[in-house]
Formats: sequence, C-alpha cells, structure tokens
Amino acid sequence: MKVLFCTDGSKISYNALHNFSKWAKDVIMDTICVIDWSFLPDNVIVEAEGFNNSCANIADDILEYTKKEIEANGILCGEIFKQCGSAVESIIEQSAKEKYDLILLGSHGKKGIQKWLGSVSREIAYSEGLSTYISKEENSGKKILFATDGTDSANLAITRALAELNLEDKEIYLCTVNETADMLFLNGTLDSNWILAIEEQQQKFSQKTLQELTERFKHKGLFVCEGVVLSGNPAQKILDYAASKQTDLIVTGSRGKTKMQDFLLGSVSKKVLENAKCDILIFKE
Repeated sequence: MKVLFCTDGSKISYNALHNFSKWAKDVIMDTICVIDWSFLPDNVIVEAEGFNNSCANIADDILEYTKKEIEANGILCGEIFKQCGSAVESIIEQSAKEKYDLILLGSHGKKGIQKWLGSVSREIAYSEGLSTYISKEENSGKKILFATDGTDSANLAITRALAELNLEDKEIYLCTVNETADMLFLNGTLDSNWILAIEEQQQKFSQKTLQELTERFKHKGLFVCEGVVLSGNPAQKILDYAASKQTDLIVTGSRGKTKMQDFLLGSVSKKVLENAKCDILIFKE
C-alpha cells in the first residue's frame, strides 16, 4: 500500500503517524510538507526572500525528523516532498500524480463554527476519490469497528481493510444500523403493517450481512468480538457504539458524493468523521 503522509510538524500529525503504524502492513510512505504563508494578513509586510528561506529551512527540519519517525515506526520511507502554496491544493495535486492508496493526516477536531471554517483534513476527506485516514488523538491501536450497511461501498471498505491493514491480535467489532420508521417518508409511516414488514426485512438483511462478514474475517483467521444490529440514526448509533467499546479506529466506506450533495444531504461517513473522538478511516469507491 502506498500512503501519503501530510505533516506540518505538529504533535497531532505525528499522532496520526504513530496510530497508523499500528495498523500498517506492507506500506511505503511518502511525506509532504507544504509551506503555506497565505495565512498572513494583507497588512503584514515581510521580506519575501528571507521569510521564504526561513520557512523552507523549517520544512527541511520537519521532513528530516519525519523520516526518522517513519522508520522508527517500522514503515518504509519513500519520497519526500516540500511545496509552497495552499496545503489542500498541494496535497490533492501530489495525490493525483502518484495515485496513493491512502492519505494520512492529523485533525485538530474542531467543533461548532470552527468546524465550518474548514481545515486541511476536512477538505481532503471530502475530496472526490481520496481514501483518508484521519487521526485526532494518540491511541492504543487495538480496537477497530467496521460500520457497514451491506452496500458496495461498505463491502469495498472491508475488502480493502482485510487486504491492506494489519488486523492480527486486534479486537474487531461489526455494526450495521437500521433506520427507524420515523426516518422514512411520511406516507409509508401511516401503514403499520407496511412498517412491520420493512423492519422485518431490514432485520433479516442486517443479520445476514453480519453473518457473511463474520465468515469473511474468520476465513482470514480473524476473530470478530461482536457484531450488532442497531436501530436509529445511523451516524449517531455508530458514534455511540464506538464510544461504548472505546474503539481506536472506525472504518467506513463512502459513496463519494459531490461537495454540493454532501452539503445538502449530509452522509454517514461525514457525520462520523466530524464527531468521532477516535481515528477514522474512509475508503472511497
């Protein structure tokens, strides 16, 4: 697996590296550090060449330290990139050149209005076609939750995780969520028999999905600690279950909605990403 690690030299970015290393298997890791001084107010005047050189020297120090950290965590260090400009644009441009399997970043986990102001990790996670591992706090890298709905995107996420992650000696949990009747369209909720029939079909499908997934893990020599069918709002139920099990990583798939679709409709992976306290790995189609 080829991974692009994005770092600004912060503790949060190195937490991401340390956490991911506990799941890494056969990884070659490139690193990018972007010199972005567009944050300076327009009324601040700096001597451009001197300031740019200073930023470049800092980036060199960060990259030198990062190389040592990557190797210390048992990962093969690939190429190192230092760029100047927008962090988001530089990361997307680099990922397009090399077609990485995964983008690795740290997140400050901002809430409320700060969340809507945007961040590098948020923009990258929402970018079309980029599978991302986003870390918020350093953890033990032991417990993993696979959130699935039985769709192609969810199955792809599990297929990739089984092939690309080190899941030996991990605590594996599975969950799927059935939406309750009050989340369905109004006309349907007026017919109680219709509701009961739908709920019965949902339950059968969910149980079948979990049984099949458990067998897939078993075939790989992996033991599933628990598989549960939950009912309610999918994103909230996943978050609640992950918190109850104190999971270190949630793995989910994404259908790769456009930014406008994502803004208008929201998505389970988006809500989980923005509200989970643990690491999130989103595999995209």
